[in-house]
Amino acid sequence: MEGLYAGCDLHGNSNFLGIIDAEGKRVFKRKLSNELLLVLDTLKPFQEELVGIAVESTYNWYWIVDGLMEEGYQVHLANHSAIQRYSGLKHSNDQHDAFWLAEMLRLGILSEGYIYPKEERPVRDLLRKRGHLVRLPSRVYYRNSLWHRGPAGNQLTCPFLQDYAS
Repeated sequence: MEGLYAGCDLHGNSNFLGIIDAEGKRVFKRKLSNELLLVLDTLKPFQEELVGIAVESTYNWYWIVDGLMEEGYQVHLANHSAIQRYSGLKHSNDQHDAFWLAEMLRLGILSEGYIYPKEERPVRDLLRKRGHLVRLPSRVYYRNSLWHRGPAGNQLTCPFLQDYAS
């Protein structure tokens, strides 16, 4: 498929944008602050040729995905936990991550997450938080059950560390 493919490695206060062509050649790269207008201005010269933009799904993806979709971009939310890591690369950084997202989009092998409609996100977020809180007492109980009073009754010991006791 002809055109350009973009990858966006999104972080808390910045993102790295990488764009490749249909053959996988890198045509643009830039680190940007997380300002929607700056991202849109940076993408504007490529808008007509962009087939899609892969955004790495992090906790803060709503603002950029919504902004890009409102401007008519085809956005793909990359499922971070399902993405195959680079085999053969000796190092990884934001630039490599952004171009890897674009490359997977170009090849049609990008694992995507579902982009919830804006109206449903508050309910989804509430349910996720509730699930976290429901599981929390179980984790605390399990963690505390691993520890017990030592022979003297005044020290906490862990049964897994008894072999290392002096």
